[in-house]
Amino acid sequence: MTQTSLTPIRFENAVWEGHLTSETALQVEVLYLGEPLPDVELTPDNDGWILRIPVPLSVMSEGVHCILIRDVATNQKLGDFTIIAGSPAADDLRAEVALLRAELDMLKRAFRRSQSS
Repeated sequence: MTQTSLTPIRFENAVWEGHLTSETALQVEVLYLGEPLPDVELTPDNDGWILRIPVPLSVMSEGVHCILIRDVATNQKLGDFTIIAGSPAADDLRAEVALLRAELDMLKRAFRRSQSS
């Protein structure tokens, strides 16, 4: 079995980029809502390939949008990324953790004040 890895590089100006390493050549397909995305580029790099995925404007809208990256030959999932925008972002787990941290800090300060009195 070949060892394949996909490492995210950046997501900027509606283009997601990643670095793909594999022992064999791959044919990559990128899916959104079960349909392949057009204009995906896989270009050779020193130690693998650079994968560039232009994200359509329809994905850049309110909601949670998941993009799946797979190897066509093996149907193996190579990776994925998620875009969250608008109202669902408020329910994001990271926002909840940040809120919990802020509340914990507030409780620690109140506890320390009560201990020093």
